[in-house]
Amino acid sequence: MSFRVGLTGGIGSGKSVAADLFAGLGAAVVDTDAIAHELTAPGGAAIAPIRAAFGDAVIDARGALDRAAMRRQVFADAQAKARLEAILHPMIRDEAERRSAEACAPYVVLVVPLLVESGGYRSRVQRVAVVDCPEETQVARVMARSGLSAGEARAIMAAQIGRAGRLAAADDVIDNGGDLAALRPQVEALHRRYLEMAAVS
Repeated sequence: MSFRVGLTGGIGSGKSVAADLFAGLGAAVVDTDAIAHELTAPGGAAIAPIRAAFGDAVIDARGALDRAAMRRQVFADAQAKARLEAILHPMIRDEAERRSAEACAPYVVLVVPLLVESGGYRSRVQRVAVVDCPEETQVARVMARSGLSAGEARAIMAAQIGRAGRLAAADDVIDNGGDLAALRPQVEALHRRYLEMAAVS
């Protein structure tokens, strides 16, 4: 098995920016959010089982998952959330495993937003790297990026493990409370460390 780093962080923490930096340095990046979007795009493998479980109301005119409609359902109903996860999570895990196994790079960065919450991923990575920033920064970034209200951003954050819980699970912490200039050297330092670890694993 190739050396794998699980990269995680709360919404708006900057996981994608950090992942792009790792990719630019030569790591193979497998992003479970990107896989989820592919599975729920028009013609995606998850569309038929989601339609069967939830009906046409959560499928948009293009045949893709209506993410806003689905978000409303799962935030209001824990059973709906569990049903959706039972469809998506095994598909995402299988595809992430396939891409990780096929990667031609010194190591793999597996980007998993809910890595700490999901438990099972921890046994499949050698290191957990957490991208961290203050919660107020998360809220501001989510509002700017997604057009959500502060309340909506905080509701999403409340559904994730708290900052302290993520930091407690971290082997490595990447501070992204500042700008790209402050983020880059941290990623470069970790990249050097992961290359050394991968060489002896």
